[in-house]
Amino acid sequence: MKVPGVKLLFLAFIFIHIRRPRVCNGDTIADDYADDDTKTSSPPPEIDNCNGVFLSYAFTSRTKSLPLLKNVSAQPWTFDAMATILNAGTIELKEWKMYIGFQHKEILVSLTNAVIVGSGGDFPAAVGNGTTIAGSPNTDLKTSIDTAGDYSQIAVQILIKGSMFGMSAKAVPMPKNISLANDGWKCPKNTKYKTYMHVCCKKDKKYKAKSIDSQYMTRQNGDLTFMYDVLKSYEGSYEAQVTMDNNSPIGKLDRWNLTWEWMRGEFIYSMKGAYTPRMDYSDCVYGLAAKYLSSIDFTQVMNCQKRPTITDLPLVKANDTKIGKVPYCCKNGTLLPELMDPSKARAIFQLRVYKLPPDISQKVLYPPQRWNITGYLNAQYTCGSPIRVDPTEFPESTGLDAKTYAIASWQVVCNITKPEKKKSRCCVSFTAYYSDYAVPCPTCACGCDDTDTNKCNPDRTAMVIPPDALLVPAENRTKKAKAYAKLKHKEIPRKLPCPDNCGVSINWHVSSNHKSGWTARLTVFNWGDLPFVDWFIAVELKRAYKGFENVYSFNGTKTLKNIKNTLFFQGLKGLEYLIEEKNGSKPSDPKVPGKQQSVISFTKKNTPNIQIEEGDGFPSKVYFNGEECALPASFPNSGHGSRVSITTFLFISIATFLLNRFN
Repeated sequence: MKVPGVKLLFLAFIFIHIRRPRVCNGDTIADDYADDDTKTSSPPPEIDNCNGVFLSYAFTSRTKSLPLLKNVSAQPWTFDAMATILNAGTIELKEWKMYIGFQHKEILVSLTNAVIVGSGGDFPAAVGNGTTIAGSPNTDLKTSIDTAGDYSQIAVQILIKGSMFGMSAKAVPMPKNISLANDGWKCPKNTKYKTYMHVCCKKDKKYKAKSIDSQYMTRQNGDLTFMYDVLKSYEGSYEAQVTMDNNSPIGKLDRWNLTWEWMRGEFIYSMKGAYTPRMDYSDCVYGLAAKYLSSIDFTQVMNCQKRPTITDLPLVKANDTKIGKVPYCCKNGTLLPELMDPSKARAIFQLRVYKLPPDISQKVLYPPQRWNITGYLNAQYTCGSPIRVDPTEFPESTGLDAKTYAIASWQVVCNITKPEKKKSRCCVSFTAYYSDYAVPCPTCACGCDDTDTNKCNPDRTAMVIPPDALLVPAENRTKKAKAYAKLKHKEIPRKLPCPDNCGVSINWHVSSNHKSGWTARLTVFNWGDLPFVDWFIAVELKRAYKGFENVYSFNGTKTLKNIKNTLFFQGLKGLEYLIEEKNGSKPSDPKVPGKQQSVISFTKKNTPNIQIEEGDGFPSKVYFNGEECALPASFPNSGHGSRVSITTFLFISIATFLLNRFN
């Protein structure tokens, strides 16, 4: 289908298609970038034949940045580009998302009319492996038919500015491809020119969406979801409720901190069920708010920051009539998996938000963008953009058999991400009854930013150590590591590997293996200065999972929703606290970690071919409070005598018993 007027509308932004790019130090080099195929003053014919969503990407300029380097691959450049998305079809596109396949170590520093999906909203953002952007503030693209060809409602232009690395001066840093990232759409191979590319994406006829009667998007599943519900709307302000649900069986938050970004000058006047640790109204006094809202007493305003930090209230404020009295609030920032405590798997708080012109109408409502949630030694989350959904329904407050509805509702979906290498916050060591050494946590498993790398090697593989060395802090293991290496006639490097620097470490010890079954012992150490309440550990055992029989000093389960081959352990009643590190009995003694341990038994009835000593008895993933821990790269082997191994096993068992007894 040809949509009348689209061709003329496209002329409004096609100038970018023929604009001469700039390169080097600001000099225009038309001959270097010019492409005879793209020198045209009319839109490409493909838009006439596009009964769908038309996407384009145009590179416009590239300039060398400081420092100026001889190494071409390390030379930084700034670049400018424009992406365009236009609805040339007959179906409204809701919550549009566009994928751009960046491939030259690009770092974005700004976008117009869009946000990066899952970035947390912060710039600069590394996008060298490609990224997805979403509309903001205009999230939907209507059709030309429904808008009489109103370009502002059917198309969006995104100005892109960033940095990239490498490539010669005459090379053109184009993406691999562009595509529509919304479910139910298919994009063919891109049409590419030297500085420009485009594609027409169409509805996938085979895609079967859920049959619903709604003008908004369906609610999505995720590890952690937020609902932003506007409950009451006034001229110039509104009241909203934020609901946080932990949907992951291995997700947990301790002392959570939520941040978002106001995009249109809004500010938080007051809150119930949560608060902003920084109660500061100076941004209002010195900003536009004071100009437009001169009648407001800003000393009563809770927070005027563009990017506020919000945290939970302590338990003692739960019944405070002024700032508490909100269901599911006031748990000191704790959010547990539902299987541990359903009442602690949700958090709710309410806020009063003031708006600035031209958005003072009751009907003009925008949610905050760029959501991000963090906790103390918890899983790391990546959050998407707010998506408009059907208004949330609530029970009628007086008890009548009726429902009330939010004025407007948005959903934010966050998912757990795997920590980058050397950026974990917990780690795992391996030991076994048949080996006289421990495979410790990886070097710098939790980072070496605060370590003097002139005294240790952050890139050397961790040295094996005697098992009893696991009972002292990582920084105090040097003597034991050297003594063991000397005993075994192993090379001692001049610069020893740096410690793991983790606040929590977990030891998995294979303690026995017999014809009908085997056992392991799991010990968790807290090397930090804060205790953990309601802690848990999840262990993935790909080969051994089916043989799980019992755990003796923890509560354990093997039934986790949507997670395979994983055992879940938590402290018994009265042992939910994992205490913090304590000083030794003497000033010269090393510090003593908080610790708990349990033996775990397995049967071989369901795993007859399991090879314990070949590594089948060790976990492939370990999570502490939702955070995926760094694992060693190897397993203990049985190359040393069993007599020494049994002695070592007995030593560790006795030492750990004594530490537990007197700590």
